[in-house]
Amino acid sequence: MAQSAQSVQTRVMPRLAENQEASLGIKYPTFIIFAIVLMFVALIYVGSHIRMTELEYSIAAELSIQGQKLEEQKKLKLEHAMLKSPQRIESIAKSKLQMSYPDNDQIIVLKQSGE
Repeated sequence: MAQSAQSVQTRVMPRLAENQEASLGIKYPTFIIFAIVLMFVALIYVGSHIRMTELEYSIAAELSIQGQKLEEQKKLKLEHAMLKSPQRIESIAKSKLQMSYPDNDQIIVLKQSGE
């Protein structure tokens, strides 16, 4: 009988130990849910980081285009100033249109009627 008592006792102890380990450990469904939630959070983070990087590239491209447009605007303003200069207009009038300044006898001075 002593042997049977020891065998019963040894059989009972491992079962208690298994029950204690099972109650203290994380169950598989809880672990799977936690892993899925963690995966979704990671996907959201990576997705937002990729979107932010795309927006940064887009902003850099737009700033580059803006710089090119400002440079083109400066060139056009300079060209406009050169084209409207009185010396250029006078030279075109003399060479292409054969215009000249009027003589003194061709000038007619008009008086203002309000005086």
